[in-house]
Amino acid sequence: MNKNIHIVSFDVPYPPNYGGVIDVFYKIAALHKLGYKIHLHTYEYGRGKQKILENYCEEITYYKRSKSPLNLLSSKPFIVKSRSDSRLIKNLKKDTFPILFEGLHTTFPLNDFEFNDRKIIIRTHNIEHKYYNGLAKSEQKLARKSFFKQEAKKLKSYEKILQKADYILTISPYEQAYFQKKYGKKAQYIPVFHKNNAIHSLSEKGTIALYHGDLRVSDNVKASRFLVNVFKELSHPLVIASSYIHKEFENTLKKYSNISFVKLIEVDDLDRLFQEAHVNVLPTFQKTGIKLKLIHALFESRFCVVNNAMIEDTGLENICKIADNVKEFREQINQAFNQKYTMEEQRKKEATLSVFNNQNNAVKIAKLMA
Repeated sequence: MNKNIHIVSFDVPYPPNYGGVIDVFYKIAALHKLGYKIHLHTYEYGRGKQKILENYCEEITYYKRSKSPLNLLSSKPFIVKSRSDSRLIKNLKKDTFPILFEGLHTTFPLNDFEFNDRKIIIRTHNIEHKYYNGLAKSEQKLARKSFFKQEAKKLKSYEKILQKADYILTISPYEQAYFQKKYGKKAQYIPVFHKNNAIHSLSEKGTIALYHGDLRVSDNVKASRFLVNVFKELSHPLVIASSYIHKEFENTLKKYSNISFVKLIEVDDLDRLFQEAHVNVLPTFQKTGIKLKLIHALFESRFCVVNNAMIEDTGLENICKIADNVKEFREQINQAFNQKYTMEEQRKKEATLSVFNNQNNAVKIAKLMA
């Protein structure tokens, strides 16, 4: 059996510190463990070349992403057109190994060349046009709002490129229902890959409520502002953690003695906060994908209070507390702080989260490539 595979990544998948690249990195690690020789092609636009990836990959080729404003004039989505290095097609044509394209972002070669001599697999990280419409709704700056709306229209049209795949690897039950309806048996649900191998054993009580997210993303800023509104009438301490400092928002927090911001610098900073947190508060304002931040919190921390947009159609509803407005969030947070985190809670999580087993899911991909 040929155990070579090309993986085309939209960004350098290390460090695994935000949603999409977490899935890519731990997928690479799991396939490597199965004995696959991984030929990684990755666009680099700020994260640099990462030597640690050489431990998992047979070879790595880096490409520059073009951020030229001229790409905005293309009929193709900016996230695709800006990743259109012609060298990628030449490198993929050198052999007949299967190709795994990570996201619609990386599929530009499928427009210009027919790879009929090997398996083509595309991982869908979102229903992209719905995701970008959601970003448009959350965005306050008019120029960015306009860009997101335009991108959503282009992505909706461009999505038909998925017809060229042998398989579409969907990331959540919600996405699976959507893509299966449109593309039939090509759509295969492969749960998200992540860093956790087991549920963490923790003490019965934590001391803080925690929200973590990339504050460069408008939906996360909107969620953080919502949580300020929730906690300004509570006595429980809320920590908002991000690797990015949103100066305007950080200044807002200074009005409240029980709400603070922590910048995530080291890899284990978030893990330390998870151990301190009694409650993870995770609202979102767009129902797309499965949020890796939720998976991470469920494995590493205690209770999670989420809204329906975060949890619906994920299969995780039975291990989260659900609230959909300020009043309900306050009630569920108070209830959680009055509750001990017990072994019974942990065992319930273990049963529900067993589907998120990296090695089992890597085997599923291997069978599709056979």
